[in-house]
Amino acid sequence: MAVETEASAAADLALSDANINWDRLDKTRFHVIGAILLTAQSGLLHPTAVVKTRMQVAGGGLLHLPGFCVFKTILRNDGIPGVFRGFGTSAIGSLPGRVLALTSLEVSKDMMLKSTEGFNISEATRLAMVNGVAGMLSSIVSSAYYVPLDVICQRLMVQGLPGMTTYNGPFDVIEKMLKTEGLRGLYRGFGITVVTQSPASALWWGAYAAAQHVIWRSLGYGDDAKEKPSLLELVTVQASAGTVAGACSSIITTPIDTIKTRLQVMDNYDVGRPSVMKITKLLFKEDGWRGFYRGFGPRLLNMSLWGTSMIVTYELIKRLSVKHMAE
Repeated sequence: MAVETEASAAADLALSDANINWDRLDKTRFHVIGAILLTAQSGLLHPTAVVKTRMQVAGGGLLHLPGFCVFKTILRNDGIPGVFRGFGTSAIGSLPGRVLALTSLEVSKDMMLKSTEGFNISEATRLAMVNGVAGMLSSIVSSAYYVPLDVICQRLMVQGLPGMTTYNGPFDVIEKMLKTEGLRGLYRGFGITVVTQSPASALWWGAYAAAQHVIWRSLGYGDDAKEKPSLLELVTVQASAGTVAGACSSIITTPIDTIKTRLQVMDNYDVGRPSVMKITKLLFKEDGWRGFYRGFGPRLLNMSLWGTSMIVTYELIKRLSVKHMAE
């Protein structure tokens, strides 16, 4: 009888299972499963990040090539290791950051849900606001950890291009940057990351929550609906909402991402210490407004695929981490 009940519950899920809150999660299981699955997911998408970074950085004759041509060029010159350059550092280094990001996201979301219970606003607006604020706070907290890691990984991605320093692994990057610029060098782009990525994260999570809510209602599902969505419908709706959120975010944030990437890898001190204003002027001089959307194709693909796969993976992690009734 218990087996039949579990099978029935899996095939006939309530909409509440799409919003599993922090109190219902086994925290240890949540972080362990999350670290494993999110690392695997980022590994699958890492080549698009390498292509995007190469397209945004001057040198190597890749500035005006389509993303697929850049991918083939990297494969031809460096083989498979070339499109996964920097992944080892990113995968291992991201583990503590994932714990920090996941915890801050879920705790913030739980606090916001409780504090907005009495608000006289639509449910779609409330969910968008709750997820948006949680995404922004999570981004601010995790940026302190992820920005130095991002700088190191991007340095490894672009080494080999004309004018770029060559490194013997991540620790060599840290040593050389600390020697030439101090700790400040590892935090290049921190200000622009916090100022831009926090609203971008708010936009992503807010758009995801609102899109999911709208899709459910358009399909005829509501909190009082007699018919419950199947597991396949649940995953499909969450994936679709993630795709919408990823596409919206990539369109708005690509110019800032291009400036940030240049800022983090630039070593040309002939023009003085790199700054946001100097790089903005340089990009505009090189290619006009089009220059700010270098790597847009791979970034759109990366963000859309990332949004879809990340949210499906993330929601799976939460379902696998729900506390058992006995707990």
